[in-house]
Amino acid sequence: MTKLSFSALSALVLASSASADPRETSPNDKSCSNSSLPTMTVHVTGLKTGAGKVRVQAYGPGGASFLDKGKWVRRVDVPLNGRRAVDVCVPLPKAGQYAFVVRHDANANRKSDWNDGGGFSRNPKLSLMGKPSFGQTAVTVNGPERISVVMNYRSGLSVKPAG
Repeated sequence: MTKLSFSALSALVLASSASADPRETSPNDKSCSNSSLPTMTVHVTGLKTGAGKVRVQAYGPGGASFLDKGKWVRRVDVPLNGRRAVDVCVPLPKAGQYAFVVRHDANANRKSDWNDGGGFSRNPKLSLMGKPSFGQTAVTVNGPERISVVMNYRSGLSVKPAG
């Protein structure tokens, strides 16, 4: 490889890593330890298995684009590594009303499968016939806050907690 092509390859790699979505954050984001910033720690329980990953997405502030593809404001992916409950801290851009959507990707293939689970802030009753509204799931975040989300899984023609 010549010096010129190595430089071009290096620039491409740097550009690719720099173009990562800034809305995605690490489960170890340092914002979560700053008590003056708006954050939500989502305590996820009721996981059917300890395999795969949990993804928490925040929508808001406000419900204008709730559940629209790609319109989340923050996203955190956490590998379960055998855990059946997990705390996920989500740093937020500003105080306001947000809805939190949790997905258990049981086989970590980044696709929705029959065995994957889901849940929402405020734990609304779920069905295969529709999605909850922003109003049913929204919570106010002013500083560090904490909520619990119970996971739901498909069971025949219904959606309910695994237990």
